[in-house]
Amino acid sequence: MTQQVSAKEPTAEQIAEQKIYSQFGVSDSEYELITSFMGRLPNYTEIGVFSVMWSEHCAYKNSKPLLGRFPTSGPRVLMGPGEGAGIVDIGDNQAVVFKIESHNHPSAVEPYQGAATGVGGIIRDIFSMGARPVALLNSLRFGKLESDRVKYLFEHVVSGIAGYGNCIGIPTVGGEIMFDDSYDGNPLVNAMCVGLIDHDKIQRGVAKGVGNPVFYVGPPTGRDGIHGATFASVELSEESEAKRTAVQVGDPFMEKLVMESCLELIDSGIVLGIQDMGAAGLTCSSAEMASKAGNGLELYLDQVPQREEGMTPYEMMLSESQERMLFVVEPKDEAQAQEIFDRWGVICRKVGKVTDDGRLKLFHHGEVVGDMPVKALVDECPIYRKPSAVPAYYEANACVDTLRYEEVKDLGGALRKVLASPTVASKAWVYNQYDYMVRTSTAVRPGSDAAVVTIHGTRKGLAMTTDCNGRYVYLDPEVGGRIAVSEAARNIVCSGAKPLAITDNLNFGSPEKPEIFWQMERAVDGMAEACRVLDTPVIGGNVSLYNENATGAIYPTPVVGMVGLVEDTDHITTQGFKQEGDAILLLGTTFAELGGSEFQYAVHGVTEGRPPALDLAAEQKLLDAVLAAIRGGLVTSAHDLSEGGLAGALAESCISGKIGANVELASTGLRADVALFSESQSRILLTAKSGQAEELKAAIAASGVPVAIIGTVGGDRLRVTLDGGSVAVLDEAVSELTTVWEDAIPCLMK
Repeated sequence: MTQQVSAKEPTAEQIAEQKIYSQFGVSDSEYELITSFMGRLPNYTEIGVFSVMWSEHCAYKNSKPLLGRFPTSGPRVLMGPGEGAGIVDIGDNQAVVFKIESHNHPSAVEPYQGAATGVGGIIRDIFSMGARPVALLNSLRFGKLESDRVKYLFEHVVSGIAGYGNCIGIPTVGGEIMFDDSYDGNPLVNAMCVGLIDHDKIQRGVAKGVGNPVFYVGPPTGRDGIHGATFASVELSEESEAKRTAVQVGDPFMEKLVMESCLELIDSGIVLGIQDMGAAGLTCSSAEMASKAGNGLELYLDQVPQREEGMTPYEMMLSESQERMLFVVEPKDEAQAQEIFDRWGVICRKVGKVTDDGRLKLFHHGEVVGDMPVKALVDECPIYRKPSAVPAYYEANACVDTLRYEEVKDLGGALRKVLASPTVASKAWVYNQYDYMVRTSTAVRPGSDAAVVTIHGTRKGLAMTTDCNGRYVYLDPEVGGRIAVSEAARNIVCSGAKPLAITDNLNFGSPEKPEIFWQMERAVDGMAEACRVLDTPVIGGNVSLYNENATGAIYPTPVVGMVGLVEDTDHITTQGFKQEGDAILLLGTTFAELGGSEFQYAVHGVTEGRPPALDLAAEQKLLDAVLAAIRGGLVTSAHDLSEGGLAGALAESCISGKIGANVELASTGLRADVALFSESQSRILLTAKSGQAEELKAAIAASGVPVAIIGTVGGDRLRVTLDGGSVAVLDEAVSELTTVWEDAIPCLMK
């Protein structure tokens, strides 16, 4: 083979002798394996291609053994993991398409563009399946909102999400944010997109048909984002600031044009395969499309549109310039495809063809500059089963008495501290920067348990949420994993929808550390068990490892993105109390469980012990009972109990409804502060019209779920008494609680 090598690039011999491949994250044993597949020493371009395809970000080489534990199929699942996004049937020849992905490392280095391009990438995953994106969500983690650096990251990540989503015209309707020292220096930026599709429009990323042309769509390729996939597969360090070239630059206006033209192309029925150029850019899209079809691919790099002069094959193959797609059609349809993109003003260039030799061949200036077996690139990356060890902190926490602190008597002061905690406080400062009403289908805006988007032309809707409490997962990864799935399901049901499936974003530290791999194993086991019991299969997702800072790993944060189906828009329910005289019902049982709670963190300044226990059978009973009651017209509001416990849920429902509540709690043997701030699981707050309260209570009880009528809606204060006492243990003006809750983040950001 004739090989062309840039004068600036080392030779294949130099790469081997000087171990230059190690700079790309390729180990000695991996390099030896690559040379055996190649039958010779790989050149600079080829080792670059292998390095990104064999990175954790693309190959899941450390996490694949765990991902196989997830349930991925079900009667509604039309497409599970392996494509750009998963697809679930919602009836009437319609389906919902959704996925979540991370852009953590880029956002730590360049927060605006890191977050913006994370949004752009997940949107492309959705429309590459043939779906129309209808909503965006996000899950964010930052250090304590005190240092200038954390404030800078927070402000610019939110701006990046808003800037991209608002410009492209897709509403950002929900999400979650947590602040904790654990994430200092390594923020988590997980973006989720939800789309709608008709069954007959579903696409796959396959390079079908030997001899068929391969087309490049989108703006020219530049040098931004080179080695982004490998950058995301190592720990952040002091050298990260020098790697700004690994962060892509996005153009939402171009993405809008690419999206609309690609959707028109798909509607034409001529597409044989289409995939976005996401992680690893042209390399990943071409290799994966060829692999899925069992074919090979030739790429003519001179034809690749280039933004900068003198780009090398290495740079073109590894660039992660944004808003680019690859698709395949038959030769007879070339002109029709070209006409569509010309009309939209989008570059469309023939850059290759499908072959039958199973190889990815790269041509530049008339010479072969790369010739690699597709199967080796996509399917032969070594899979590692890392050693696992129980962390010392986990064993130490088993002995912690979370009730050892003196009982807090000023419960109003404690509630104000919890409401002022940025994790619990109003996120209006964030979501008011988002356009969450564009396309006019947003039925439930940000701020309730889950967002709801209606489906035009039907009475159906989609409820959607992102959830994970990293503190719980840190204290007990298996229980925390179960809780992440269960809380998401609770949020979906409280909005009047039936949970369908999940997409997950597994954010962990370095899998090279046995204690971290133990966290991964246990969390995945907990999530998988919850998904099986709650019948919410995993249809896709993302793994983000090596999330570390100067003090160690972040809290293990396996974020769950869940979508549910609202069968009738009359069933849509929100968390705010509705009207004077409504009865308040508490479902579930409260135990003395403060481990990992917001009360423990905000009031006592610690995260320790064990998280709340979770009985999945009890959780399923609760979800079924609440959804049946909502569909039966018995519920006026619903809110799950999570951060802040009962006191937090009551306050949020009062604040959302702009009305007070009078609550009487029966004796449970618990201290007052525990009864109000415990975060025991499988609990939901419901309200009903006074005349239907007993009917609702009886219906819930008949389902085997503990239930009690604990008070009524009304007045302008949140007042709580215990054990029939006449003196309130909590008596706060709703207006004052509202001020504390609303002002917390804006005041910190000044």
